[in-house]
Amino acid sequence: MPIGCTLPPKKTSKELIESSYKAEAFGFNTVGWTAFIFGLIVVFCMPELPRYLFYINQYLREIELPRNKKKNMKNSPQRRSFFKKSIVLAGAFSSGSLFNQLYAGDFEKKANLYKDLSPAEIASNEDYWSLIQQAYPASSSPVLNLNNGGVSPSPQLVLDAVDRYDKMANMAPSYYMWRILDQGREPLREKLALLGGCDPEEIAINRNATEALNTIIHGLDLNRGDEVIGSIQDYPNMMNAWKQRALREGIVYKQLSFDFPIEDDQTIVDMYRQAISSKTKIIHVTHVINWVGQIMPVKKICQMAHEKGIEVIVDGAHSFGLLDFNIPDLEADYFGTSLHKYLSAPIGTGMMWIKKEHIAKVWPLLCDADPVRDDIRKFETLGTRSFPLEQGIGEAINFHNGIGKKRKEERARYLKNYWAERALKIPGVNIHTSLKPAYSCAIAGVSIDGMTPRVLESTLLKTYKIHTSPISYENINVVRVSPHVYTRPTDLDRLVNALEELAKK
Repeated sequence: MPIGCTLPPKKTSKELIESSYKAEAFGFNTVGWTAFIFGLIVVFCMPELPRYLFYINQYLREIELPRNKKKNMKNSPQRRSFFKKSIVLAGAFSSGSLFNQLYAGDFEKKANLYKDLSPAEIASNEDYWSLIQQAYPASSSPVLNLNNGGVSPSPQLVLDAVDRYDKMANMAPSYYMWRILDQGREPLREKLALLGGCDPEEIAINRNATEALNTIIHGLDLNRGDEVIGSIQDYPNMMNAWKQRALREGIVYKQLSFDFPIEDDQTIVDMYRQAISSKTKIIHVTHVINWVGQIMPVKKICQMAHEKGIEVIVDGAHSFGLLDFNIPDLEADYFGTSLHKYLSAPIGTGMMWIKKEHIAKVWPLLCDADPVRDDIRKFETLGTRSFPLEQGIGEAINFHNGIGKKRKEERARYLKNYWAERALKIPGVNIHTSLKPAYSCAIAGVSIDGMTPRVLESTLLKTYKIHTSPISYENINVVRVSPHVYTRPTDLDRLVNALEELAKK
C-alpha cells in the first residue's frame, strides 16, 4: 500500500531522528524512513518546513517500502525501485526536490521552451545556457578558468549542500557523520550506478581517479615477467604505479607513444595489438588523453584485447560526466574516474567500477577484514573521510541530470570548436587536437610559434587573467584549454583575442 506522511504521535523531532538511525541502514521501516527524512529537514530547512512536508508526502506516496523486509532490503528489487524513483523525484530542476534548488522554476521554463531542440542544436543556444552559467559562482570570477580539465568548480547548489552537511557534521562529528551522513552512501551508490548505466554492486566511492586506478593496479595479482601495456601519454600517477610494480615485483611495463592528433581508430588499435606478446596480461588505456583531449577507441581496444584473453583497465578521469556513455558499453574490465572534473562534484571525490566477476580477485589498497570477498565495499575502508564532500556528489548528479548527458557533451564540444576554429585562422597559432567530434570534446592544446608553453601560460594569466595549463612532456608542447558548461563564448573571444595579440609579437 502507498505510504502516507503521518508521523507517530507523542515523539519529539529529536526522538524521530534517533529512531531513524536505530534501524538498519537502508532497511528502515516506514516510521524510520519518515523520521530520517523529517529529521534532516528539521536540521536544515525549518523556515520552510510546511513546503517540505508537502514534498515528503508526495515523495513517500511514490514509494512502496516493504514493511517487514529489513534484512533483505540491501539488494532487493524493492530497494532498487525505491532509489530509482527517489532519484527521479529529487532531480535538480524538479519542483519536488527535497531542498531548494537554484533557478528551478526558470530552468524548467527554459527546458520546456527548447525541449524540441536536439543536443547539437541547443549547444549554441546562449539563452538556454545562460541559466546554467548563473548557477556557477565561478562564471563571475575575475580570473577566467580554462583549466577545467584539472579540476572543475561546483555549482552553487553543490556548494550549499556541502556547507549544510559540514555544519551538521561539526555539531557532533562522530554522531552525525557515522549515524546520519554515512547512511547516504548506499543511495549515492545507486545514483552513481544509474549515471554510469551499471550495477551499483560494481561501484565503489572514493576520492579521485588516482586512488581508484591505483587500487586496481596494485590489487591485481601479477607474476614476475608478466607484461602490462600502456602509453607514455597516460596520466603520470598511473604510469608511476606500474613502474613501481615493475621495480618491486619484476613485471614488464611496456609503453607505446602516440603522435596526436590521430583521426583513425584502427591505427591506435593496431599499435596496441602489435605490442601484445604471450606474456601480456593487462592493457591500460586512457579514455580521454588529459594532455590534448584525444578520445581513444576504448571499446575497440577492449574487444581486441579480450579476443586474446587480456584484461583492460580504463582511466576515465576526463570522460565520466563529459561524454555520453554507459560504463559497461566500453566492454572494459576496470574503470576509475574523478568526479570533481566535468561532473562538477565536490573537490576530492572519485569513483571506481570493477566488473562484478573480477571483484573477488582484486586486493584492496587499504585494509579490509575480508580482502578476498566479492563485495565492492571492501574498497571503501578509508577510515574517517569527508562525509560532507561525499554526500555533495548527489547534488552534482542532480545538476548534471537536469542538463542531460548528451546536451552537456555537445555544449562542451561546441565551446572547444568555437575558440579553436578561430585560433586556427591566426598566423603562428597551432591547434594540436582534432576538431572532429569522434576524436575530441572539451579539451584542446594550443601553441604559438616561438613561445614555450610555460611562457604562453604565464602571459595569458598575468596579462589577460586567463588560467590554462602548460604542458611540456615527451612529444607534447602545448597550453591545454578546457572550457566547461559555465564558460561563455565571450570568455573564449577573450582567449582568441589574447592569442592573436601574442602571435603578432
